Amino acid sequence: MKLKGGGSPYPIALSPFLVLGPFVALLSFVTLHARPPGAELESVKKIWDRAPHNGFTDLIRFHDQFFCCLREGLDHVGGDGVIRILASKDGDVWEDCAGVAEQGVDLRESKLEISPDGQQLYLLCGGSIYDGGHELKGRRTRCATSPDGKVWTPTRKLLGEGDWLWRVAFNPADKKFYGMADNIYPATGGPKPEDEWTLKLYSSGDGDEWQYLATLPVTGQPNQPTLRFLRDGRTMALVRRNTEDKGGVIGVARVPYSEWQWTKTAARISGPNFIELPDGRLVAGARSFGKKAADNRMLLSTMTSTSLTPLLELPSNGSDVGYPGSCGTRVCFG
Repeated sequence: MKLKGGGSPYPIALSPFLVLGPFVALLSFVTLHARPPGAELESVKKIWDRAPHNGFTDLIRFHDQFFCCLREGLDHVGGDGVIRILASKDGDVWEDCAGVAEQGVDLRESKLEISPDGQQLYLLCGGSIYDGGHELKGRRTRCATSPDGKVWTPTRKLLGEGDWLWRVAFNPADKKFYGMADNIYPATGGPKPEDEWTLKLYSSGDGDEWQYLATLPVTGQPNQPTLRFLRDGRTMALVRRNTEDKGGVIGVARVPYSEWQWTKTAARISGPNFIELPDGRLVAGARSFGKKAADNRMLLSTMTSTSLTPLLELPSNGSDVGYPGSCGTRVCFG
């Protein structure tokens, strides 16, 4: 794909993944134009469809390969969800590397990072436990590590019961992970979700031991937070909200990340993520909501510290779209 800025085009790779019906597909070569803003879709390719439900993808570059993770399950929720790990040298041919599972637990919404020491793949996911159907009995964050994407440690529990550390980001300034965790039953400890949820900021030097930093003043059942460290020294977050006006929020902070400025987005979002391009522009991806679930779409938007502006609607097949992930200037959607 080519990104054009100031009349001087240069190559940028943006290779999103999409869930189209029951499979994961590779969307390749989106062209972004700086003036006027726009994007063009060129091709879509299926890469995975082996479970009744395949979704919630993420993508990273490690040891000269792309690694993609996704959840395999019988449905959107319920059962024992398995995290499937795929690898590719070129983004075209994909190899099944591993399945990460935990007996009696639905592992879901997995994310991939490189460990702070640079030596391991770091897998982050949520672990949900059900009553035998779809009613939630418990939830807590898990992690696992691997030197090659093929052999993984057993999953390890992080934070406390109810905490969901949805995505983490590496801060090159202090070489630590940072992430925001939501908790759907902060007062009672569960299992019934409460009317209001908490959103807390944590940091970690190794991905196992996490230090509490702050409780963030975001209302409306905040969840699915993405945090990024920008080149200009700012930290920015994009967060979903389930109640009140149901719009997302964008947060901006600087060191020591204790004071944030929050701005509501005009539209409702789900499964959000964003990346900073080499010229400093921000591109976000998330589910946009239609009048019916079948009308939901995966939407790319240009992003600022106070706004999301629609850029490109991607091929979608209803409710289970969104959940983008990124690696450098590549991004995937599930």
